[in-house]
Formats: sequence, structure tokens, C-alpha cells
Amino acid sequence: MNVDSVIAEKIAAARARAEAAKRRRAAFTAARQRGLALRHAAKLRNQASARTPDGSVPADSGGDNTTEENS
Repeated sequence: MNVDSVIAEKIAAARARAEAAKRRRAAFTAARQRGLALRHAAKLRNQASARTPDGSVPADSGGDNTTEENS
């Protein structure tokens, strides 16, 4: 077997691995963006449903994102 053909095969394999990794990263990024968009939409829906008819946030809704300790 020729040394040049062995090197060419190794280069081709490395390129294939790099392309596969790039496709995996792109798929992960797309899934993450979809998940973040869904999470953001749910947060906005929850905030809207917590509001009173006049648009204010009720005092007992926990709109300030704090937690209370049990005493």
C-alpha cells in the first residue's frame, strides 16, 4: 500500500469525524433553541395568567421570584 493513500484515507476519516461533530453540534443547538423558546413562552403565559384583570400582579402571587422559608 502506498504511503500517500494511507495518509489520504486518514485525512478523509478526520474530515468525516469533523463533519459529524459539526452536525451533532448544530442539532444540539437547534434543539436547545427550541427548548428555550418553549420555556420563554411558558414563562410569559404563567406571568400573564398571574395578573389581575386590571394588569397588576397580585401581592400573593410571588411575582418577585423570592421563596419563603417555613418558620
